Amino acid sequence: MPAAGSGPEGVVTRGTTNINRLRRSDRRLVHHPDVRALLRSAERPLVVDLGYGASPVTTLELARRVRTVRPDVDVVGLEIDPGRVVPDRDGVRFRRGGFELAGLRPHLVRAFNVLRQYPEHAVADAWARVTSSLAEGGILIDGTCDELGRRATWVTVSAEGPRSLTLAWDPFDLSRPSDIAERLPKALIHRNVSGERIHDVLRRADRAWDVAAPLAVYGPRVRWRHAADMLRQEGLPVRPIRRRLRDNVLEIPWSAVAPR
Repeated sequence: MPAAGSGPEGVVTRGTTNINRLRRSDRRLVHHPDVRALLRSAERPLVVDLGYGASPVTTLELARRVRTVRPDVDVVGLEIDPGRVVPDRDGVRFRRGGFELAGLRPHLVRAFNVLRQYPEHAVADAWARVTSSLAEGGILIDGTCDELGRRATWVTVSAEGPRSLTLAWDPFDLSRPSDIAERLPKALIHRNVSGERIHDVLRRADRAWDVAAPLAVYGPRVRWRHAADMLRQEGLPVRPIRRRLRDNVLEIPWSAVAPR
């Protein structure tokens, strides 16, 4: 990455995107108690979509969704490639920028499929650069998903460091939870090997899924809810989700998956 102060920081990504590709993370964000509290408590809430790609469609979708939490949320889409910066529309601003966030101080930054194209050793520096520009209490969502958004994973990061890992998938897309491993964030995708925490978590999720097989007749959502309950009873710190979800979701503290 270029040195701080020398202009937009980062490199141009492939820029691929699709309509509704980031719906799973958006759905979780707008119902997550920490995100809702953050946006509702800010005097002038600002959300940045970092590296939105060749089309601004997912930024516009994000704006519509976060405004169900707070109608006056200011949303800015940032792209390092000047050729991808589009005119403002639907109350969303578009600017050129990278990890320095174009001098903005947002409360929430979403960066999906950006760091996946960087080497693993660059992740910590990128996290630190983005979080150093956040408003007080702000958070970064660093995520990865497949081309159609059926499988999504993301790390929630604050100025103090990574907080949690969330895995979310179409209940009818995976034959077993560990199939999501190919879409892990860059910080973990090379760590799904014996001896690493993320490998252990995925193996345990598969075992719980297998034990819950008799519930398959009621559908994969019911089966996964029972599997997640089993993981919690076994001592894995799975965050309980109180509302019914369209997606299967596994959210755990970063300490449970951090690279050794």
